Amino acid sequence: MNSTEKAEDLQQNGTPDGAGGERVTSLSDASAESAANEPEPFVELENLYAENAALKDKVLRTMAEMENLRRRTEKEVLDARSYGAANFARDMLTFADNLGRAIENAPKDAEGQMKTLIDGIDVIAADFQSRLVRHGVKKLEPQGQKFDPNLHEALFEIPDESVPTGTVLQVLEAGYTIGERVLRPAKVGVSRGGPKT
Repeated sequence: MNSTEKAEDLQQNGTPDGAGGERVTSLSDASAESAANEPEPFVELENLYAENAALKDKVLRTMAEMENLRRRTEKEVLDARSYGAANFARDMLTFADNLGRAIENAPKDAEGQMKTLIDGIDVIAADFQSRLVRHGVKKLEPQGQKFDPNLHEALFEIPDESVPTGTVLQVLEAGYTIGERVLRPAKVGVSRGGPKT
């Protein structure tokens, strides 16, 4: 059998002469099969676009989370600076109260050395109050204001029809704030029986 006859036999039967019945696929069949296994270029491109979009979204979310974390950390640092001394300041309020009581209970008609001592205590109390203010601690002045449960603690009511109900008439213990937080509420007596506000 010459080469032309072998080629014709191969095309017709798919087997070369004397090959034992094994089928040999043509070159065009092999390329068609491999093309079927490979994805089409447009499908692959769409998959890449989808993967790119997913990665962009992930990066944007990570950046947003990092920005939120940065803001939260800045706020925590600012709060730590502003309110870090709150416990110490709260303990110092007792000292301020005692100085105030000493001045209030000092004799008004004192003379000589006693007057000098009372004036000295008064200067110390004023200096201490200014140091508290310098560190963000402010004294509340609720006398004559409307009762605010966020800033005041009502201990009793005072019948008084001349002022609106809920007005602070008496301050038993001064209140203080540090920054925007209440360090200690003012202990007050409020009016009752007047016109409603």
